[in-house]
Amino acid sequence: MNVLLIGSGGREHAFAWKLSQSPLLTKLYIAPGNPGTDLLGANISIDPTNFELVKQEVLKNKIELVVVGPEDPLVKGIHDFFLADSKLKSIPVIGPTKAGAMLEGSKEFSKKFMVKHGIPTAAYQSFKPHDRAKSIAFLKTLEAPYVIKADGLAAGKGVVISSNLEETISVVDEFFAGKFGEASKTIVIEEFLKGIELSVFVLTDGQSYVILPEAKDYKRIGDGDSGPNTGGMGAISPVPFATPEFMQKVEERVVKPTINGLKADGIEYIGFIFVGLMNVAGEPFVIEYNVRMGDPETQAVLPRLDCDLLELFSLTAKRKLNMAVVKHSNSFSAAVILASGGYPEHFEKGYEIKLPEGTPSSLVFHAGTAKNDKAKLVTSGGRVFASVGVSTSLKEAIDLAYKNANGFEYKNKYIRKDIGQDILSLYY
Repeated sequence: MNVLLIGSGGREHAFAWKLSQSPLLTKLYIAPGNPGTDLLGANISIDPTNFELVKQEVLKNKIELVVVGPEDPLVKGIHDFFLADSKLKSIPVIGPTKAGAMLEGSKEFSKKFMVKHGIPTAAYQSFKPHDRAKSIAFLKTLEAPYVIKADGLAAGKGVVISSNLEETISVVDEFFAGKFGEASKTIVIEEFLKGIELSVFVLTDGQSYVILPEAKDYKRIGDGDSGPNTGGMGAISPVPFATPEFMQKVEERVVKPTINGLKADGIEYIGFIFVGLMNVAGEPFVIEYNVRMGDPETQAVLPRLDCDLLELFSLTAKRKLNMAVVKHSNSFSAAVILASGGYPEHFEKGYEIKLPEGTPSSLVFHAGTAKNDKAKLVTSGGRVFASVGVSTSLKEAIDLAYKNANGFEYKNKYIRKDIGQDILSLYY
């Protein structure tokens, strides 16, 4: 099977790594890919939101399955484009149509969906710039800390949690002034849920579904969950509080109502549903939906998956996911992000990278890397690599990830130092 994987980050490198292990794979193409994916398939240097160029490559390379990694092409309607084109409509796309992608494309839409279908979530209200006075009045009815979210896509950075009311009002004003462009011209203000976060990953063919191994993500830039939100600075899997009892609550109260809600609303949904949860005293509450796998959670989850990912995608495309058997190992994995200093705000790129010497102690997935005009590997993004340790204990998995991460050399390298330490101290 010839497969086209859309995307260029660490998530896509992890997908490419797992897909390349499948005996069902004939050839893997990645658009646009990165230096890591280039070792596993053929990179195609195109903008994946230019759907006409995607079409040309799909037809030229006889693509039989398209897997969409990031959210942007989905929200912009890549699946709809395929369905509307006579030459493409028979080629399956793993990823929802534009209607389904609104679960991530609009925080307001997703909150309304949850309320409509009885899915537990935090109380909220949404506001536009002309509602400034109402938004401040609503803030004053809440107890600190305060949660402010940009309605649209903001690369994982459009959420601010603040304990100071005056500071929060300033954030509201910044959002309304267009800090994230059109994405923050509508905001969602919601009550703060006190608990511990969990990421649950569902793959669905619109009727049946499977649940992949869960993970815990570390969003903030600094140790001790300090500083601004990022796209993610690390992740661990499994999560010890995700007991069979808790996960049964998640399935009954969140996963099934979500799948049934999409069907009831006439939204044919094929692909991933990432459920960002808060465990509040043993009860699951949904913080957000994403319509793709997380990054860097994918890098921690896929090494634990003991089944053929391409077979799962093939069954999804054929609407036969009820025949799938998902197996995962009892091992632990930890992903540690190597970032560029200054991320998630201003950072510089183009710095040459010196790779660790000897046999790596962990898996390494490229994210923000590129080749310069001298064919040297250089930094090209805020998040540069994910170093992933896998072992029979969480502590050893974390130690392996950090050991390898510390061996990379480039100017302004930044690593959060406490990935997984909260779970170690609470549960091990």
